[in-house]
Amino acid sequence: MTLRADLWFVDSNVLLSNLDSANTVKQRSAHLWLDKLWEHGCGCLSWQVLNEFYANGTGKIGAPEAVVRKAVETYVGWGPAEFSMGLMQNAWRWVDHAGLNYWDALILAAAERLGCRWLLTEDFQESRKYGSVEVVNPFRTPPEEFFRQPPR
Repeated sequence: MTLRADLWFVDSNVLLSNLDSANTVKQRSAHLWLDKLWEHGCGCLSWQVLNEFYANGTGKIGAPEAVVRKAVETYVGWGPAEFSMGLMQNAWRWVDHAGLNYWDALILAAAERLGCRWLLTEDFQESRKYGSVEVVNPFRTPPEEFFRQPPR
């Protein structure tokens, strides 16, 4: 049961941390967050995130391609936001009005498109609101602040 039944957009850095055993503290945090999002059916992402995850998972982290491909196939279950001219134009709006770089603006535009209230990432200013989307750093804030155990 969530305290707030809202959708969470997950950035690639969370997916990568879940895969990367080089930083076990971050890996544990990412794992806890992803478990909660799966449990509550409130995770979202975009094709951009999946592409970044694949490229950096197999490249930067050096995970086996089969492992990363299987993870991508699993995360597709969250129904990634499709790329379109409208998404691109919304990203340009965030570039112009919030000074975001284009790639981060695309992340935010996709979160908005999917109706997400939260953006789970370490790459944006923590607790900042961009329109209806608020940033949560998964490595500073535990999921228990948003999810609680059902009463027994």
